[in-house]
Amino acid sequence: MIDRLRSEWQAIRAALAGLSPNARRAATVLLAATVLVLFHLQVGNRRFYRTALGNVLGFEDPEFGAWAWWFGMQGVLGFVVPALILVAGFRWRPRQAGLGLGDWRLAGGIALLYLPLVVIGTWVLSDGAGFQAQYPHYDPARTDWGAFLGYQALFLFYWMGWEYLWRGFVLFGTAPALGAPLAIVAQTVPFAILHAQKPPAEAYLSVLGGLALGALVWRCRSFWIAVPIHAAQMVALDLWCTLRFRTGAAGTGWDALADALRGLG
Repeated sequence: MIDRLRSEWQAIRAALAGLSPNARRAATVLLAATVLVLFHLQVGNRRFYRTALGNVLGFEDPEFGAWAWWFGMQGVLGFVVPALILVAGFRWRPRQAGLGLGDWRLAGGIALLYLPLVVIGTWVLSDGAGFQAQYPHYDPARTDWGAFLGYQALFLFYWMGWEYLWRGFVLFGTAPALGAPLAIVAQTVPFAILHAQKPPAEAYLSVLGGLALGALVWRCRSFWIAVPIHAAQMVALDLWCTLRFRTGAAGTGWDALADALRGLG
């Protein structure tokens, strides 16, 4: 039995030694992304902040501090740490790691064309009870514009971490081994799974969204384009749900829109 186990171990070592450098880097990226997500869910969550850390960030509202902790940890674990792995660990140039500006003209043009679709689409979605129950996640943002703006500012750092983890770290980190098409699929799978607790429409749309954003980022060779696109979706959805909460506006027609916009006053 000992000889059999030794033989199996040697076979495993030989298989690992036979991996190409690109394959080893891809394996490192996928395992690191898995550990970073687990660490964020366990230590970066709001419950951990409240129970283990108290209000260590010192915000007047501890619940706002809990959201700041969640957003900040995502920014660090999804953006800062993965970027260091690729740039300092793999010694990649920022452009190789998806951190450059890439084709910013194309990216900017697409973002401008997409924005009206975001505004219209989120307006329609915000009429659903499931969306109104979830957004904004921080309840005081519905009644206090100062809280709303502070929450959105912190949320932007979250989006940098969320987008770089998938559309930067995993996409660019696995593409040399898997090829761009499979790398786009590879970053979509965990991205969509992490939407499992969202309203059904958002959960299923995340599959299409993950593929589309992955393809766009790869085409532009920069993850940055994904940040304003995803952030704009959530700011718009939060805003529409807030306005509906403030005014009681229901429906998606012009009258409902006029009622909702009165909430800006």
